Amino acid sequence: MSESGSHSHPDDAMVDLLVKQVIEGLSPAEQRELEAFDALRAGEALVELEQAAAAVSLVGLTLEEPPAALRALLEQRAEELIGANNVVDFKRPSAARSAEATAAAAPAANPVRGDAGRSGTLGWLAAAACLVLAILGWLRSPPPATAPPAIVQVAPPSVQPPAPPQPPTPAEARATLLARSDTLKVTLAPTKDPAAAGVTGDAVWDPVTQKGFLHFVGLAGNDPSVKQYQIWVFDGKRDKRYPVDGGVFDVPADSSEVVIPIRAALPIGEAKAFAVTVEKPGGVVVSALGHVVALGAAS
Repeated sequence: MSESGSHSHPDDAMVDLLVKQVIEGLSPAEQRELEAFDALRAGEALVELEQAAAAVSLVGLTLEEPPAALRALLEQRAEELIGANNVVDFKRPSAARSAEATAAAAPAANPVRGDAGRSGTLGWLAAAACLVLAILGWLRSPPPATAPPAIVQVAPPSVQPPAPPQPPTPAEARATLLARSDTLKVTLAPTKDPAAAGVTGDAVWDPVTQKGFLHFVGLAGNDPSVKQYQIWVFDGKRDKRYPVDGGVFDVPADSSEVVIPIRAALPIGEAKAFAVTVEKPGGVVVSALGHVVALGAAS
């Protein structure tokens, strides 16, 4: 065929040849027949066909079955655009849909002469491409953003650390020493000093731990800013003129009984006697032993 006008429907024939060229290629005879048509119009139609075919082919690689609601909406849209007989069947394999959608382009076109026939056929292809791209957009659309799950901070149960062991009171520590067989106990007798009137007391001493306590009942209270009581330990291995300082202490005015720790300034080799004097605030290094209120010696 040498001219396009010799065909009863020249534009439809041109589209048929273009569709076949895009899908499977043309024979030499068909190629010569296509070249007989207007080259400009054939080129424009070929571009549109290739674009539609590329879209359909792309869907064949990625399309999965869309939700029923979306498929119904697409079929309705396709029916409006290209008629009920040309609705895309989304349940068919994607490769078959691609080939059938492209091959159906020519017969689905409205058989109108000239440009009307060409526009009808290409209009169907454009509609098919739109549906293809719509589905592809559905497949590639990112999932709706969802807020990350709230992280609930659960405070660990409050665990109170065990209370540190409380040191024993002087009275408890004295009782512990008295329970030991090797503890020295010395009775302290009051002197004729008025502050010692009616006083009773004792001293306990552990030579191993170098710890000891005085225990008094009835010892008069003192004003620390004026005077303080001071403890003296007479060591049998030292000069008896210089007893070892055992620390100073106070007696509250409302206290009838007190237990006082002995804090010897030097190690005691052999405790022989204990004494309590009244001294200036802070005590003295060497006592004249002129104001003794209680005194006792080991037996």
